[in-house]
Amino acid sequence: MNRRQILKTMLGGGALSALGGLELLLATPAQAQTSSGYRALVCIALYGGNDGANMIVPLDTAGYNSYAAVRGALAIPKASLVPVGSSYGLHPALSALAPYWTQAKLAPVFNVGPLARPTTRAQLVAKTAVLPDNLFSHSDQQNLWESGGASVLGRTGWGGRLMESLGSDPVFALGDAGRLGIGAARSTLALPGPGAAFAPDGSFSGNHAKRRAMLDTLANTARSNQLVAAFANIQKTALTRSASLGPVLKITPANTPSDPLNAAFGNLQGIYNSSIAKQLYQVAKLLRERASVGGSRHVYVVSQSGYDTHNSQLERQNTLFAQLAPALVAFQTALAQLGLENNVTSFTLSDFGRTLKPNSSGGTDHGWGNHHLVLGGAVKGGLSYGSFPDLALGGADDYGVNSWEWQGRWIPGTSVDQYVATLASWMGLSTTQVSSMLPNLAQFASGNLGFV
Repeated sequence: MNRRQILKTMLGGGALSALGGLELLLATPAQAQTSSGYRALVCIALYGGNDGANMIVPLDTAGYNSYAAVRGALAIPKASLVPVGSSYGLHPALSALAPYWTQAKLAPVFNVGPLARPTTRAQLVAKTAVLPDNLFSHSDQQNLWESGGASVLGRTGWGGRLMESLGSDPVFALGDAGRLGIGAARSTLALPGPGAAFAPDGSFSGNHAKRRAMLDTLANTARSNQLVAAFANIQKTALTRSASLGPVLKITPANTPSDPLNAAFGNLQGIYNSSIAKQLYQVAKLLRERASVGGSRHVYVVSQSGYDTHNSQLERQNTLFAQLAPALVAFQTALAQLGLENNVTSFTLSDFGRTLKPNSSGGTDHGWGNHHLVLGGAVKGGLSYGSFPDLALGGADDYGVNSWEWQGRWIPGTSVDQYVATLASWMGLSTTQVSSMLPNLAQFASGNLGFV
Protein backbone atom coordinates (compact mmCIF):
# COMPACT_ATOMS: atom_id res chain seq x y z
CA MET A 1 0.00 0.00 0.00
CA ASN A 2 1.51 3.36 -0.99
CA ARG A 3 1.34 6.57 1.06
CA ARG A 4 -1.59 8.01 -0.89
CA GLN A 5 -3.61 4.83 -0.36
CA ILE A 6 -2.76 4.81 3.34
CA LEU A 7 -3.99 8.36 3.78
CA LYS A 8 -7.11 7.88 1.68
CA THR A 9 -7.98 4.70 3.56
CA MET A 10 -7.43 6.11 7.04
CA LEU A 11 -8.61 9.68 6.53
CA GLY A 12 -10.77 9.74 3.41
CA GLY A 13 -10.33 12.03 0.41
CA GLY A 14 -11.78 15.10 2.13
CA ALA A 15 -9.45 14.85 5.11
CA LEU A 16 -6.50 14.39 2.82
CA SER A 17 -7.11 17.83 1.31
CA ALA A 18 -7.14 19.24 4.83
CA LEU A 19 -3.48 18.27 5.28
CA GLY A 20 -2.56 21.71 3.97
CA GLY A 21 -2.42 20.79 0.30
CA LEU A 22 0.83 18.86 0.77
CA GLU A 23 -0.37 15.87 -1.25
CA LEU A 24 -0.34 18.00 -4.39
CA LEU A 25 3.44 18.25 -4.16
CA LEU A 26 4.11 14.51 -4.16
CA ALA A 27 5.46 14.40 -7.68
CA THR A 28 9.25 14.51 -7.73
CA PRO A 29 10.97 16.67 -10.36
CA ALA A 30 11.87 14.63 -13.41
CA GLN A 31 15.06 14.59 -15.37
CA ALA A 32 15.57 17.22 -18.05
CA GLN A 33 13.19 16.70 -20.94
CA THR A 34 13.05 17.68 -24.55
CA SER A 35 9.84 19.16 -25.91
CA SER A 36 9.03 15.83 -27.60
CA GLY A 37 6.04 14.27 -25.89
CA TYR A 38 5.47 17.23 -23.57
CA ARG A 39 2.02 18.87 -23.39
CA ALA A 40 0.48 21.60 -21.28
CA LEU A 41 -2.83 23.41 -21.06
CA VAL A 42 -3.06 27.06 -20.05
CA CYS A 43 -6.49 28.08 -18.85
CA ILE A 44 -7.23 31.79 -19.25
CA ALA A 45 -10.09 32.47 -16.85
CA LEU A 46 -11.97 35.68 -17.65
CA TYR A 47 -13.89 36.17 -14.45
CA GLY A 48 -17.11 38.13 -14.24
CA GLY A 49 -18.67 36.91 -17.47
CA ASN A 50 -16.91 38.09 -20.62
CA ASP A 51 -19.18 39.51 -23.32
CA GLY A 52 -18.41 37.09 -26.15
CA ALA A 53 -20.92 38.82 -28.42
CA ASN A 54 -18.50 41.74 -28.78
CA MET A 55 -15.39 39.57 -28.70
CA ILE A 56 -16.19 38.00 -32.07
CA VAL A 57 -18.89 39.39 -34.34
CA PRO A 58 -20.39 38.21 -37.65
CA LEU A 59 -19.15 40.18 -40.65
CA ASP A 60 -21.63 39.07 -43.30
CA THR A 61 -24.29 41.70 -43.99
CA ALA A 62 -27.25 39.79 -42.59
CA GLY A 63 -25.37 38.59 -39.52
CA TYR A 64 -23.92 41.98 -38.66
CA ASN A 65 -27.25 43.71 -39.17
CA SER A 66 -28.96 41.23 -36.82
CA TYR A 67 -26.23 41.85 -34.24
CA ALA A 68 -26.35 45.63 -34.55
CA ALA A 69 -30.14 45.76 -34.43
CA VAL A 70 -30.15 44.21 -30.94
CA ARG A 71 -26.86 45.61 -29.64
CA GLY A 72 -27.71 49.19 -30.41
CA ALA A 73 -25.22 51.60 -28.81
CA LEU A 74 -23.02 48.70 -27.67
CA ALA A 75 -22.44 47.41 -31.21
CA ILE A 76 -18.82 47.52 -32.38
CA PRO A 77 -18.73 49.46 -35.69
CA LYS A 78 -18.26 47.03 -38.53
CA ALA A 79 -15.31 48.99 -39.90
CA SER A 80 -13.50 48.59 -36.55
CA LEU A 81 -13.74 44.81 -36.45
CA VAL A 82 -10.60 42.84 -37.29
CA PRO A 83 -11.43 40.12 -39.84
CA VAL A 84 -10.58 36.52 -39.05
CA GLY A 85 -11.57 35.00 -42.34
CA SER A 86 -14.49 36.41 -44.25
CA SER A 87 -17.26 35.54 -41.81
CA TYR A 88 -16.22 36.98 -38.45
CA GLY A 89 -14.33 39.86 -36.92
CA LEU A 90 -12.47 40.21 -33.62
CA HIS A 91 -12.93 43.07 -31.18
CA PRO A 92 -10.45 45.80 -32.26
CA ALA A 93 -8.54 45.56 -28.98
CA LEU A 94 -7.78 41.91 -29.84
CA SER A 95 -6.31 42.79 -33.25
CA ALA A 96 -2.88 41.46 -32.20
CA LEU A 97 -4.36 37.95 -32.17
CA ALA A 98 -5.54 38.04 -35.79
CA PRO A 99 -2.23 36.80 -37.27
CA TYR A 100 -2.66 33.56 -35.34
CA TRP A 101 -5.87 32.93 -37.28
CA THR A 102 -3.93 33.32 -40.53
CA GLN A 103 -1.28 30.95 -39.18
CA ALA A 104 -4.03 28.42 -38.29
CA LYS A 105 -3.19 28.67 -34.57
CA LEU A 106 -6.35 30.44 -33.37
CA ALA A 107 -9.90 29.12 -33.34
CA PRO A 108 -13.15 30.43 -31.87
CA VAL A 109 -15.54 27.93 -30.32
CA PHE A 110 -19.06 29.34 -30.47
CA ASN A 111 -21.81 29.34 -27.88
CA VAL A 112 -20.37 27.07 -25.17
CA GLY A 113 -21.87 26.70 -21.71
CA PRO A 114 -22.87 24.30 -18.95
CA LEU A 115 -25.55 21.85 -20.08
CA ALA A 116 -27.22 18.90 -18.38
CA ARG A 117 -28.06 17.56 -21.84
CA PRO A 118 -28.74 19.05 -25.30
CA THR A 119 -31.36 21.75 -24.77
CA THR A 120 -33.73 23.57 -27.13
CA ARG A 121 -36.02 26.53 -26.79
CA ALA A 122 -38.95 24.26 -27.54
CA GLN A 123 -38.11 22.28 -24.39
CA LEU A 124 -37.97 25.48 -22.37
CA VAL A 125 -41.36 26.55 -23.70
CA ALA A 126 -42.80 23.12 -22.92
CA LYS A 127 -41.11 23.16 -19.50
CA THR A 128 -39.45 19.81 -20.19
CA ALA A 129 -35.86 21.07 -20.29
CA VAL A 130 -33.37 19.63 -17.79
CA LEU A 131 -31.16 22.56 -16.82
CA PRO A 132 -27.88 22.99 -14.94
CA ASP A 133 -28.03 24.30 -11.41
CA ASN A 134 -28.47 28.00 -10.71
CA LEU A 135 -28.10 29.60 -14.11
CA PHE A 136 -26.87 33.23 -14.21
CA SER A 137 -25.17 33.00 -10.79
CA HIS A 138 -21.49 33.95 -10.85
CA SER A 139 -20.24 31.47 -8.25
CA ASP A 140 -22.39 28.58 -9.42
CA GLN A 141 -21.61 28.99 -13.11
CA GLN A 142 -17.92 29.33 -12.35
CA ASN A 143 -18.16 26.05 -10.45
CA LEU A 144 -19.86 24.35 -13.41
CA TRP A 145 -17.21 25.63 -15.82
CA GLU A 146 -14.48 24.44 -13.48
CA SER A 147 -15.98 21.06 -12.61
CA GLY A 148 -18.01 20.01 -15.66
CA GLY A 149 -21.47 18.47 -15.51
CA ALA A 150 -24.66 20.18 -14.36
CA SER A 151 -24.51 20.06 -10.56
CA VAL A 152 -22.79 22.65 -8.38
CA LEU A 153 -22.49 20.12 -5.54
CA GLY A 154 -19.46 18.28 -6.91
CA ARG A 155 -16.30 18.80 -4.85
CA THR A 156 -13.65 18.27 -7.53
CA GLY A 157 -12.66 20.19 -10.64
CA TRP A 158 -12.05 18.75 -14.08
CA GLY A 159 -8.41 19.93 -14.01
CA GLY A 160 -7.74 18.04 -10.80
CA ARG A 161 -9.42 14.92 -12.16
CA LEU A 162 -7.47 15.25 -15.41
CA MET A 163 -4.14 15.39 -13.62
CA GLU A 164 -5.06 12.49 -11.36
CA SER A 165 -5.99 10.44 -14.43
CA LEU A 166 -2.56 11.20 -15.84
CA GLY A 167 -0.93 10.39 -12.50
CA SER A 168 0.89 13.68 -12.82
CA ASP A 169 1.41 17.01 -11.08
CA PRO A 170 -1.19 19.27 -9.49
CA VAL A 171 -2.82 22.12 -11.37
CA PHE A 172 -0.59 25.20 -11.01
CA ALA A 173 -2.43 28.48 -10.47
CA LEU A 174 -0.86 31.87 -11.04
CA GLY A 175 -4.29 33.47 -10.73
CA ASP A 176 -7.62 32.43 -9.25
CA ALA A 177 -8.37 28.80 -10.21
CA GLY A 178 -11.50 28.29 -8.14
CA ARG A 179 -12.50 24.64 -8.11
CA LEU A 180 -10.72 23.68 -11.35
CA GLY A 181 -7.60 22.15 -9.81
CA ILE A 182 -9.17 20.27 -6.93
CA GLY A 183 -8.94 16.48 -7.21
CA ALA A 184 -10.04 13.62 -5.00
CA ALA A 185 -6.65 13.60 -3.28
CA ARG A 186 -4.98 16.88 -4.17
CA SER A 187 -5.48 20.61 -4.35
CA THR A 188 -4.35 23.38 -6.64
CA LEU A 189 -0.82 24.65 -6.06
CA ALA A 190 -1.04 28.46 -5.93
CA LEU A 191 2.14 30.19 -7.07
CA PRO A 192 3.26 33.81 -6.55
CA GLY A 193 4.03 36.51 -9.08
CA PRO A 194 7.45 37.59 -10.40
CA GLY A 195 9.99 38.41 -7.70
CA ALA A 196 7.88 37.12 -4.82
CA ALA A 197 9.35 34.60 -2.40
CA PHE A 198 7.85 31.13 -2.45
CA ALA A 199 8.17 28.84 0.58
CA PRO A 200 10.45 27.62 1.95
CA ASP A 201 12.56 30.63 0.99
CA GLY A 202 9.87 33.10 2.00
CA SER A 203 8.86 31.38 5.23
CA PHE A 204 12.07 29.91 6.59
CA SER A 205 14.82 32.42 5.77
CA GLY A 206 16.57 34.69 8.22
CA ASN A 207 15.37 34.28 11.79
CA HIS A 208 13.05 31.47 10.73
CA ALA A 209 15.80 29.11 9.55
CA LYS A 210 15.51 27.13 12.77
CA ARG A 211 11.86 26.42 11.99
CA ARG A 212 12.87 24.92 8.66
CA ALA A 213 15.58 22.83 10.34
CA MET A 214 13.01 21.54 12.81
CA LEU A 215 10.61 20.57 10.03
CA ASP A 216 13.40 18.84 8.12
CA THR A 217 14.25 16.86 11.25
CA LEU A 218 10.63 15.86 11.79
CA ALA A 219 10.20 14.88 8.14
CA ASN A 220 13.37 12.76 8.14
CA THR A 221 12.77 10.98 11.44
CA ALA A 222 11.90 7.29 11.06
CA ARG A 223 8.32 6.50 12.11
CA SER A 224 6.74 3.19 13.03
CA ASN A 225 3.18 4.49 12.63
CA GLN A 226 2.21 4.23 8.96
CA LEU A 227 -0.01 7.31 8.99
CA VAL A 228 2.58 9.51 10.65
CA ALA A 229 5.28 8.16 8.34
CA ALA A 230 3.14 8.87 5.28
CA PHE A 231 2.46 12.42 6.44
CA ALA A 232 6.15 13.00 7.14
CA ASN A 233 7.04 11.76 3.66
CA ILE A 234 4.50 14.12 2.09
CA GLN A 235 5.90 17.00 4.10
CA LYS A 236 9.47 16.16 3.12
CA THR A 237 8.57 16.05 -0.57
CA ALA A 238 6.60 19.28 -0.27
CA LEU A 239 9.54 21.14 1.21
CA THR A 240 11.88 19.82 -1.47
CA ARG A 241 9.45 20.56 -4.29
CA SER A 242 8.66 24.10 -3.23
CA ALA A 243 12.37 24.81 -2.89
CA SER A 244 12.96 23.75 -6.50
CA LEU A 245 10.27 26.11 -7.84
CA GLY A 246 11.07 29.10 -5.66
CA PRO A 247 14.17 30.30 -7.54
CA VAL A 248 12.34 30.06 -10.90
CA LEU A 249 9.36 32.07 -9.68
CA LYS A 250 11.58 34.74 -8.11
CA ILE A 251 13.22 35.63 -11.45
CA THR A 252 12.25 39.05 -12.85
CA PRO A 253 13.43 41.02 -15.88
CA ALA A 254 15.23 43.37 -13.48
CA ASN A 255 17.33 40.66 -11.85
CA THR A 256 18.01 38.71 -15.08
CA PRO A 257 18.41 41.43 -17.74
CA SER A 258 19.92 39.06 -20.33
CA ASP A 259 17.03 36.56 -20.17
CA PRO A 260 15.55 36.13 -23.70
CA LEU A 261 12.05 35.96 -22.21
CA ASN A 262 12.35 39.61 -21.21
CA ALA A 263 12.10 40.78 -24.81
CA ALA A 264 8.99 38.69 -25.41
CA PHE A 265 7.30 40.24 -22.39
CA GLY A 266 8.63 43.76 -22.92
CA ASN A 267 10.41 43.62 -19.55
CA LEU A 268 6.90 43.67 -18.03
CA GLN A 269 6.67 47.38 -18.76
CA GLY A 270 4.19 49.51 -20.68
CA ILE A 271 1.41 47.39 -22.19
CA TYR A 272 2.98 44.33 -20.54
CA ASN A 273 2.75 45.80 -17.03
CA SER A 274 -0.47 44.00 -16.23
CA SER A 275 -1.46 41.19 -13.91
CA ILE A 276 -2.33 38.86 -16.80
CA ALA A 277 1.04 39.46 -18.51
CA LYS A 278 2.92 38.81 -15.27
CA GLN A 279 1.03 35.57 -14.71
CA LEU A 280 1.82 34.35 -18.23
CA TYR A 281 5.46 35.38 -17.74
CA GLN A 282 5.57 33.08 -14.72
CA VAL A 283 4.03 30.25 -16.76
CA ALA A 284 6.61 30.77 -19.51
CA LYS A 285 9.45 30.46 -16.99
CA LEU A 286 7.97 27.29 -15.53
CA LEU A 287 7.57 25.81 -19.00
CA ARG A 288 11.22 26.56 -19.71
CA GLU A 289 12.24 24.96 -16.41
CA ARG A 290 9.82 22.04 -16.75
CA ALA A 291 12.56 19.63 -15.67
CA SER A 292 12.44 21.32 -12.25
CA VAL A 293 8.66 21.27 -12.29
CA GLY A 294 8.65 17.58 -13.16
CA GLY A 295 6.37 15.49 -15.33
CA SER A 296 5.39 15.61 -18.99
CA ARG A 297 1.85 16.97 -18.56
CA HIS A 298 0.90 20.21 -16.85
CA VAL A 299 -2.14 22.44 -16.42
CA TYR A 300 -1.66 26.12 -15.60
CA VAL A 301 -4.36 28.64 -14.71
CA VAL A 302 -4.09 32.40 -15.15
CA SER A 303 -6.96 34.79 -14.58
CA GLN A 304 -8.21 38.26 -15.35
CA SER A 305 -11.17 39.72 -13.48
CA GLY A 306 -13.44 42.66 -14.18
CA TYR A 307 -15.66 41.26 -16.92
CA ASP A 308 -18.95 41.75 -15.05
CA THR A 309 -19.82 44.72 -17.24
CA HIS A 310 -23.26 45.81 -16.06
CA ASN A 311 -22.25 49.36 -16.93
CA SER A 312 -19.73 51.18 -19.14
CA GLN A 313 -19.11 47.95 -21.03
CA LEU A 314 -17.47 49.40 -24.13
CA GLU A 315 -14.77 51.15 -22.12
CA ARG A 316 -14.26 48.41 -19.55
CA GLN A 317 -14.03 45.49 -21.98
CA ASN A 318 -11.74 47.47 -24.26
CA THR A 319 -9.37 48.10 -21.33
CA LEU A 320 -9.33 44.43 -20.37
CA PHE A 321 -8.78 43.22 -23.93
CA ALA A 322 -6.00 45.79 -24.39
CA GLN A 323 -4.20 44.03 -21.53
CA LEU A 324 -5.11 40.50 -22.57
CA ALA A 325 -4.08 40.60 -26.23
CA PRO A 326 -0.45 41.75 -25.78
CA ALA A 327 -0.04 39.32 -22.89
CA LEU A 328 -1.14 36.42 -25.09
CA VAL A 329 1.10 37.54 -27.94
CA ALA A 330 4.04 37.78 -25.53
CA PHE A 331 3.31 34.29 -24.28
CA GLN A 332 3.11 32.84 -27.78
CA THR A 333 6.36 34.61 -28.67
CA ALA A 334 7.99 33.05 -25.62
CA LEU A 335 6.68 29.61 -26.58
CA ALA A 336 8.24 30.02 -30.03
CA GLN A 337 11.56 30.90 -28.39
CA LEU A 338 11.32 27.80 -26.22
CA GLY A 339 10.34 25.52 -29.11
CA LEU A 340 7.04 24.74 -27.36
CA GLU A 341 4.44 26.30 -29.67
CA ASN A 342 3.04 22.90 -30.60
CA ASN A 343 3.18 21.60 -27.04
CA VAL A 344 1.10 24.22 -25.24
CA THR A 345 -2.57 24.99 -25.85
CA SER A 346 -4.23 28.02 -24.27
CA PHE A 347 -7.99 28.40 -23.97
CA THR A 348 -10.50 30.75 -22.37
CA LEU A 349 -13.29 30.13 -19.92
CA SER A 350 -15.65 32.58 -18.23
CA ASP A 351 -18.62 32.50 -15.88
CA PHE A 352 -21.15 32.91 -18.70
CA GLY A 353 -21.92 35.06 -21.69
CA ARG A 354 -23.95 38.23 -21.42
CA THR A 355 -27.29 39.42 -22.73
CA LEU A 356 -27.15 40.48 -26.35
CA LYS A 357 -29.68 43.19 -25.50
CA PRO A 358 -28.07 46.07 -23.56
CA ASN A 359 -29.41 47.25 -20.24
CA SER A 360 -30.09 50.89 -19.41
CA SER A 361 -26.65 51.49 -17.88
CA GLY A 362 -24.47 51.10 -20.93
CA GLY A 363 -23.80 47.47 -20.08
CA THR A 364 -25.21 43.97 -20.29
CA ASP A 365 -26.51 41.43 -17.81
CA HIS A 366 -25.80 37.78 -17.05
CA GLY A 367 -26.32 35.33 -19.89
CA TRP A 368 -25.61 31.65 -20.53
CA GLY A 369 -23.83 30.47 -23.70
CA ASN A 370 -20.63 32.25 -24.71
CA HIS A 371 -17.88 32.29 -27.35
CA HIS A 372 -14.36 31.16 -26.45
CA LEU A 373 -10.91 31.21 -28.02
CA VAL A 374 -8.34 28.42 -28.29
CA LEU A 375 -4.75 29.30 -29.19
CA GLY A 376 -1.61 27.27 -29.92
CA GLY A 377 0.46 25.51 -32.52
CA ALA A 378 -1.52 22.28 -32.10
CA VAL A 379 -4.84 24.06 -32.62
CA LYS A 380 -6.58 23.40 -35.93
CA GLY A 381 -7.02 27.10 -36.36
CA GLY A 382 -8.26 29.28 -39.17
CA LEU A 383 -11.58 27.50 -38.62
CA SER A 384 -14.48 28.03 -36.24
CA TYR A 385 -16.14 25.35 -34.13
CA GLY A 386 -19.60 24.95 -32.68
CA SER A 387 -22.73 26.69 -33.96
CA PHE A 388 -23.08 30.44 -34.03
CA PRO A 389 -26.36 31.32 -32.27
CA ASP A 390 -29.47 32.88 -33.71
CA LEU A 391 -29.22 36.53 -32.67
CA ALA A 392 -32.92 37.35 -32.87
CA LEU A 393 -34.61 38.20 -29.57
CA GLY A 394 -37.08 35.40 -28.91
CA GLY A 395 -35.35 33.38 -31.63
CA ALA A 396 -34.34 29.73 -31.65
CA ASP A 397 -31.45 30.23 -29.20
CA ASP A 398 -32.99 32.77 -26.81
CA TYR A 399 -33.50 31.41 -23.29
CA GLY A 400 -36.44 33.73 -22.70
CA VAL A 401 -39.87 32.15 -23.06
CA ASN A 402 -42.12 35.17 -22.53
CA SER A 403 -41.55 38.37 -24.52
CA TRP A 404 -40.40 40.29 -21.45
CA GLU A 405 -37.66 37.66 -21.01
CA TRP A 406 -36.23 38.10 -24.51
CA GLN A 407 -32.77 39.41 -23.69
CA GLY A 408 -30.54 37.35 -25.98
CA ARG A 409 -29.36 34.91 -23.33
CA TRP A 410 -28.15 32.14 -25.62
CA ILE A 411 -28.97 28.50 -25.00
CA PRO A 412 -25.55 26.83 -25.44
CA GLY A 413 -25.14 24.70 -28.54
CA THR A 414 -21.97 23.10 -27.16
CA SER A 415 -21.46 21.89 -23.59
CA VAL A 416 -18.57 22.61 -21.25
CA ASP A 417 -18.10 18.83 -21.09
CA GLN A 418 -17.49 18.64 -24.85
CA TYR A 419 -15.10 21.61 -24.77
CA VAL A 420 -13.11 20.13 -21.89
CA ALA A 421 -13.17 16.60 -23.30
CA THR A 422 -11.49 17.84 -26.48
CA LEU A 423 -8.68 19.35 -24.42
CA ALA A 424 -8.37 16.27 -22.21
CA SER A 425 -8.10 13.99 -25.25
CA TRP A 426 -5.26 16.14 -26.59
CA MET A 427 -3.52 15.77 -23.23
CA GLY A 428 -3.48 12.02 -23.78
CA LEU A 429 -6.50 10.63 -21.97
CA SER A 430 -8.21 7.67 -23.59
CA THR A 431 -11.90 7.77 -24.48
CA THR A 432 -12.62 5.67 -21.40
CA GLN A 433 -10.62 8.00 -19.16
CA VAL A 434 -12.34 11.08 -20.58
CA SER A 435 -15.76 9.51 -19.99
CA SER A 436 -14.81 8.70 -16.41
CA MET A 437 -13.49 12.21 -15.84
CA LEU A 438 -16.63 13.79 -17.34
CA PRO A 439 -19.60 11.49 -16.63
CA ASN A 440 -22.09 13.95 -18.10
CA LEU A 441 -20.34 13.75 -21.48
CA ALA A 442 -22.44 10.67 -22.26
CA GLN A 443 -25.44 12.96 -22.76
CA PHE A 444 -23.92 14.41 -25.94
CA ALA A 445 -23.42 12.88 -29.36
CA SER A 446 -19.82 14.01 -29.79
CA GLY A 447 -17.09 13.89 -27.18
CA ASN A 448 -14.47 15.63 -29.29
CA LEU A 449 -15.01 18.92 -31.12
CA GLY A 450 -11.83 18.48 -33.15
CA PHE A 451 -10.29 21.91 -32.60
CA VAL A 452 -7.02 20.44 -31.34
